[in-house]
Amino acid sequence: MSFDNKNIRALYRSPLILPFLWMRDAVRDLLPIIGVIGFFQLFVLQKPFPDLGEMLSGVLMLVLGLTFFVRGLEMGLFPLGESLAYALVRKGNLFWLLAFAFAMGFSTTVAEPALIAIAGKAAEVASVAKLIGPGEAEKMTYATHLRYVVAFSVGIALLFGALRIVRGWPVHYLIIGGYCVVTLLTPFAPAEIIGVAYDSGGVTTSTVTVPLTAALGVGLASTIHGRNPMVDGFGLIAFASLTPIVFVMGYGLFLFGIQG
Repeated sequence: MSFDNKNIRALYRSPLILPFLWMRDAVRDLLPIIGVIGFFQLFVLQKPFPDLGEMLSGVLMLVLGLTFFVRGLEMGLFPLGESLAYALVRKGNLFWLLAFAFAMGFSTTVAEPALIAIAGKAAEVASVAKLIGPGEAEKMTYATHLRYVVAFSVGIALLFGALRIVRGWPVHYLIIGGYCVVTLLTPFAPAEIIGVAYDSGGVTTSTVTVPLTAALGVGLASTIHGRNPMVDGFGLIAFASLTPIVFVMGYGLFLFGIQG
């Protein structure tokens, strides 16, 4: 059998070969992280890896998990977000479009693994600092409330982001105005919440939220007449990073009072 270009392309599209190509991409993306860790462990600290077998098993699971996660986003969530945006615009009902944007922002953020991790860590630190009680119930309540505040803020961000695309408002004015609010709130917010608030803006733009948010923006801008997907379709992720800072600082003001 001769392997000309046509046969090679067919081989690369084979269901038996595709999973290995996907895994190759995941390994390539993880290699810089593995290389940095390995360099510092072996050449700077000059120590062997502890539990090498368990670590290699973990890396294998990480490669498999990243492979299936990325393919799932590309095959399922990203097209679904765009198709829903198309359908809602064609429906011509602004209320349902904005309701969908809010619900998608809220639901994806609540499920964000990075937010769950940082909310749990913030609850542990707050308990050590005696800002909340030492019991597991108090820590769980604090972490849950923090997650829901951040999720609500991202829902609001996508609502206003979708409205911006519909109305054609310039994104930079809204972002500048939002960060002016952040700057004004920071001196009054309790010191214990400021760092958590700023980090909350970063963790919302992670593995679950970003693909669906980008799909919503591009889908809306591609469907609405007079909108350019490159100009108007992006910017929602910036809103999703900004509003949690404002809302978490507001939550801190409500919970702990104004900084004295």
